[in-house]
Amino acid sequence: MIFRLLGPLVVSDPAGAAAPAAGGPKVRALLARLLLDAGRTVPVDRLVDGLYGDEPPAGAQGALQAQVSRLRRVLPPGVAVEHSPAGYRLALGTPAEDVDALRFEALAGAGARALAAGDPVHAADLLREALGLWRGPALSDVRDAPFAAGQAARLEGLRLDALEAWGAAELASGASGEDLSSLVQELAAAVREHPLRERLRGLQMRALGAAGRQAEALAVYEEVRAALAEELGADPSPELSAVHLGLLRGGEAGPGRTGPERVAAPALPAPLTDFVGREREGERLASLVAAARLVTLVGPGGAGKTRLALEVGAALAGEVRFVDLGAVVGGGRTGAGEVAEAFAAALGVRGGGAERLETALAGRPVLLIVDNCEHVVDETAVLVRRLLAACPRLRVLTTSREALGITGESLLPLGALTPEAAEELFVRRAAAVRPGFTGHARVAELCAGLDGLPLAVELAAARLRSLSVDELADGLGERLERFELLSRGDRTAPERHRTLRAVVEWSWSLLAPGERELAARFSVFRGGATAEAVTRVCGAGAGALASLVEKSLVEARDGRYGMLETIRAYAAGQLPEEDPATAAHHTYYRELAEAADPELRGAAQLEWLVRLDAEDANLRAALRRGTPEDALRLVAALTPYWWLRGLRGRVAAPVAELLERVVPTAELGEEYALCVLAAGLREGEHVERAQQFLASRTVPLRQPYTAFLWSTSVGPVEGLPMGDDPWSRSLVLVGRAFLTTATGSTHGDGAQATAEALLTEALAGFRTLGDRWGTATALEGLAALSPEPLPLLAEALALFASLGVAEDVVDLLHRRAAVHEAAGDPDAAAADRTRAADTARKAGLKGTTGTPEVTEETGAAR
Repeated sequence: MIFRLLGPLVVSDPAGAAAPAAGGPKVRALLARLLLDAGRTVPVDRLVDGLYGDEPPAGAQGALQAQVSRLRRVLPPGVAVEHSPAGYRLALGTPAEDVDALRFEALAGAGARALAAGDPVHAADLLREALGLWRGPALSDVRDAPFAAGQAARLEGLRLDALEAWGAAELASGASGEDLSSLVQELAAAVREHPLRERLRGLQMRALGAAGRQAEALAVYEEVRAALAEELGADPSPELSAVHLGLLRGGEAGPGRTGPERVAAPALPAPLTDFVGREREGERLASLVAAARLVTLVGPGGAGKTRLALEVGAALAGEVRFVDLGAVVGGGRTGAGEVAEAFAAALGVRGGGAERLETALAGRPVLLIVDNCEHVVDETAVLVRRLLAACPRLRVLTTSREALGITGESLLPLGALTPEAAEELFVRRAAAVRPGFTGHARVAELCAGLDGLPLAVELAAARLRSLSVDELADGLGERLERFELLSRGDRTAPERHRTLRAVVEWSWSLLAPGERELAARFSVFRGGATAEAVTRVCGAGAGALASLVEKSLVEARDGRYGMLETIRAYAAGQLPEEDPATAAHHTYYRELAEAADPELRGAAQLEWLVRLDAEDANLRAALRRGTPEDALRLVAALTPYWWLRGLRGRVAAPVAELLERVVPTAELGEEYALCVLAAGLREGEHVERAQQFLASRTVPLRQPYTAFLWSTSVGPVEGLPMGDDPWSRSLVLVGRAFLTTATGSTHGDGAQATAEALLTEALAGFRTLGDRWGTATALEGLAALSPEPLPLLAEALALFASLGVAEDVVDLLHRRAAVHEAAGDPDAAAADRTRAADTARKAGLKGTTGTPEVTEETGAAR
C-alpha cells in the first residue's frame, strides 16, 4: 500500500487504485501525523500536541487512545499501530517507499547530493521524480489539525528547494527545446507565489537567457530590484547581481554554464587559524541543525562556541547569515530594538523592526547564526520565537552561556577539549609564536590546569614568546598568577575575550547578586559536590544551583556539581575572608568522614569507599580549614579510608602542615598519634610525644585502627586498651593467632590448632560484619596453616583487590607465588610475580614480600 500526503490523504493499492483514507477527521489527522514519522516512535505528548494544540482538553491522552483504536480498525492489512512506553509507531514494510512524503524527501536529498557532486543529469532525473509525487498542497485535507500547518509549510519549503535544485540541474546539463520551455514555465509559476525569493529569480533569469530571451531576463532583475527596495529596503544579493552581470556581459549565464548551481552564503567571519579538536562536536552540531529549527550551543566563556558554530555554518549548503550580538548593550527598553537592528544588519534589511524581518525571511531557507546571546537572552528569545513562528523555512543556531528557553530548542553543551585535542591546540598555537616548537613533557599538565578551555589554551600558548612551559605550568597554582599569566590576548578581539580574567568577569557580570554569592561560596569545594553538600555549605536551594548550571558557571554531571578550575579560582577571589562557607565546608566533610568511619568496617564498605573517593579532594581541602582540634578529629575519622585506599602518601603533606598548627593534648592524644602516622613520621619529637600519649591511655581507643597502624608502623605499645566492639575483638583474635604461630614452634601441633581456632573465630566475626579487609586478613592467616592454601589465598586476594588495597595485593601475590613454586608450578609463580610488579608500578609502590610481625596487644601484623 502507498500512503499519499502530498495532496489529499489517500491510500493506493499495489495496482495504483487510490481511495481517500477511511475514518473521521481526527483519525485521518492521526494517521497523517504517524505517517510523517512512519517506522519511528512518536511520543504521546507530541501526538497530543499535534492533534489538540497547546491547550489540550482534559483527558486528551484517553481521547488519543480512542482515536488509535479507531485507526487500527480502518488500516489496510499488514499495517499496524504499535504501542510502547515511549509512544506510538506506525509499522510499515518500507516507510521510505510506502509514504510519498518520505520518498519525496529521500529523492530530493539524493538529487541535491548528486548536483553538489557534479552530476547534473542524474540530479535532474531524481529531482524530476521527486517533484512528480506532488498532487496538490501537502496535507490539504487535514489542515485543521494543529500539527498540519507547520508540517505542510516544511514540506512546501522542501518542494521549493527541490524545484530550484531541479532548475539548476537542468541548466547545468544544457537543457534546450521543450525541456527548456517547460523549465521556464515551471519557474514562472513558482515566481508568482514567491516573487522575492532571489535564488528562484536568479534561475528564472538564467533560464530566460538560455532560451534567448535576454531582454525578459534583464526585466526580471529590474522587477526584483524594485520590489526588494520597496518592501524590504534592501538591495539584490551578490548572487543575483552576479547573474545580472553575466547576462549583461553575454552568455555567462546561458546554456554553456556547467557545474552545480550554488547559492553562496554571505561572507561569514573568516577564521585566522586552523580548527582543532571539535570534530565530534561539529558532527553532532551539524546533525542537530539539520533536524531542529532552533539549536543553542551553551557553555562557559572561552569554550569555542562561536568558532564551532561558524565552522559548521560554513560547511552547510544554502544561505547562512551571522548575527553578532556582542556589541548590543541591551537592558531597558532599548534592548529588544538593538537586537532587532543587529538581525536586520546581518540580513541587509533597512530598518530593524520585527515586521520587516518577518517579511525578509518569509519563505526564505536561511540559517541564522546568532552569537553572544547571554546578555540579551530574554530579548533574543522573544524575537527568535516570533521569527520561527512566522517563517517556516528559517533555522536558528545561537551561542550563549545559557539557553534561550524556547519550546523546541535543542541544546548542545560545549565544555572542555579532550586532553589530546587540548595538547594539539597548544602545540599548534605555540609553534606560531615560537617556530620549531613541537611539544614539552608538561604540556598535558598545563592544559589540564587550564580546564581544556580553548581560549585559555591559546592565551597560554601565546605567552611562549616570553615564558617557558615550566613557568606557565608552575604559575597556575595561585589564582592571581593564573590570571596574570593569561593577560595578553588578541588586541583586535572583543574586550571580553582578550584575557582570561575578562572572559570570566563577563560571565560574572551577568549574574544576579544572589547568584554571585552562591558562586563565590561554591568555590570552597574541590572536585565538585553533591546537591546536599551545596545546600549545607552554601545555604542555597536547588533553584539557585540550577540557575548557575543554566548560565554555564557550574556543570552538572552524574549527580554532582562542579566548577571549571578557572572559574573556581576567580570565584574564590570574590569570597569574603570570613565567609561562613569556609567553616561550613570543614564541618560538613568532617561529619561525612565520621559517618563513614564505622561503615568502612562493615558490609557497606565498598559503597562508602566509593563515596569517599568522590569527595577525596574536598576531604583534603577540609584538613586546611576549621580549628586544629577539629582537623585532628577529621584525620582520625579518615584513617581507615586512607589505609584501605593506599592514600597515605598523598595526604602526608597536608597532614604535616596540620601538625605544625597543633598543640598536642592528652585529650586528643590518639588523634594526634594518627596524625603523626599519616604525616609519614616514624621517629622524632612528634613520634615520641604520641607514644607517650598512647602509653598513658587508660580508656579504650576511639579509632579501632589506631593500635594496628601504630604497631605496624612504629612498634607495639604495652597495655594499650583495645575496644570491645566486634571488629576490634576479631582483629585481636587474628593477632593472637599470628603470635601463637610465631612463638609456638616448640609446641608442635597444639600451637597450630590453637591458631587455626582463633583465626576461624576471627573469620566468622569479620564475615558477620561484612568487612572485606578483616575477612581477607583472616583468610591469609588460615592459608599459611592449611595444606590446601590456594583457595584461601584466591578468596583473600579477590577481597583485597575489590578494596583497591595495592600494598596487600602485592604482598599476597608474592606469597601465592611462593606457594606455586613450592608446588612445582613455576609458570603460575611467574604470572603472580608479574602481576605483583604491574600492580606495584601502577600504584607507585616498590613492592614488598615480608611476613608480618605480630604483637598480642594490638592483634596486628607488622
